[in-house]
Amino acid sequence: MRRADLSHVEAWFFDLDNTLYPAHSDLFSQIDQRMAEFIARFLEVDHVTARRYQKGYWESHGTTLSGMMAEHGMAAEPFLDYVHDIDVSVLSADPHLDAALERLPGQKIVFTNGSLKHAQRVLEQLRLAHHFEDIFDIAAAEFVPKPQPDPYRKLLAQTRARAQTVAMFEDSAKNLLPAHALGMTTVWVRGKSEWSGPDAHHTAEHIHHHTDELTGFLTTALLRQRPDDQA
Repeated sequence: MRRADLSHVEAWFFDLDNTLYPAHSDLFSQIDQRMAEFIARFLEVDHVTARRYQKGYWESHGTTLSGMMAEHGMAAEPFLDYVHDIDVSVLSADPHLDAALERLPGQKIVFTNGSLKHAQRVLEQLRLAHHFEDIFDIAAAEFVPKPQPDPYRKLLAQTRARAQTVAMFEDSAKNLLPAHALGMTTVWVRGKSEWSGPDAHHTAEHIHHHTDELTGFLTTALLRQRPDDQA
């Protein structure tokens, strides 16, 4: 395995779902199902129609939530509470990922289109919460989702990080486009879903690194030395 050179990185932005835990855990399928259920009840439509709205708004608005808010005036909080009321016990702590995150120098942030409460529950279940200085969720982004450029800029301003010293990790390749445009180093944590790969209208030039296994990638990456390592 070729070691990724991340020796310039001083800040680490991680997506949450299907990035900090493996997609095969199938946690997101619970969220996916509950989104369709909520939409069906909210719009008073059948399940097939609800799924069409769900996937269509993900394509056109970045997230299903954004589409429902923009097109139907739906409030965000009841939707987020419902879709994230899931069983996180399917996730297991990974001591190897814990150790890999520990070796990363600089601040580490979770950057998610989900809710703060959901991110906190997942990180606690994974026993990784202590690694992250902050969670930048959809409410912090004022409900403007990835891959819209604004939340990326807002997160950079909030963390006072220079884009050229940030590495961003995502399972959704299209969410790396704004990160690349701003000058971040991009890492695609490849998933198995049809929507996780590079969009047909874009090349993969916006992806600097890719991996099927986050822990191994982080464990072998070349990193800058911490000040205490130089003593």
